[in-house]
Amino acid sequence: MGDLNRLFSSFARWTAHQAGRPYAFILAAAVIVAWAATGPLFGFSDTWQLVINTGTTIVTFLMVFLIQNTQNRDTEAIQLKLDELIRANAQARNRLLDLEDLGEDELERVKAGFKELAARRPEAADELHEVLRKVRGTRDRPERAGPRRRRR
Repeated sequence: MGDLNRLFSSFARWTAHQAGRPYAFILAAAVIVAWAATGPLFGFSDTWQLVINTGTTIVTFLMVFLIQNTQNRDTEAIQLKLDELIRANAQARNRLLDLEDLGEDELERVKAGFKELAARRPEAADELHEVLRKVRGTRDRPERAGPRRRRR
């Protein structure tokens, strides 16, 4: 399974990279122009229309999976980099390391807490800790594995 994952990831990365290049757009536009130009030849028939509809549907369906794979990998890499920066900064709040694991409602509460603190005074760190404690109190989940700095 590991080899299949590696192979798919490599293929997805390459395909996503190639699909974002100008020549890919030019190729797609050329296909559309060629298809449109053949309309009179085929009498603009249902089959002629079905060719482009089927082709674009298949390409779109497959690209969704390739792009999602690339997006997942990029998001995880960015998250790991941000985690490393938070861990390396002695001033950072380690409690914010796993915000990506929060639900939408919990994230909204944390965001509202930050907005409220910013509106009143930026140095209100103790109040921020209280907001985070309330949010963490609503979740039942184990701590993340791995080394961490002392919590503040």
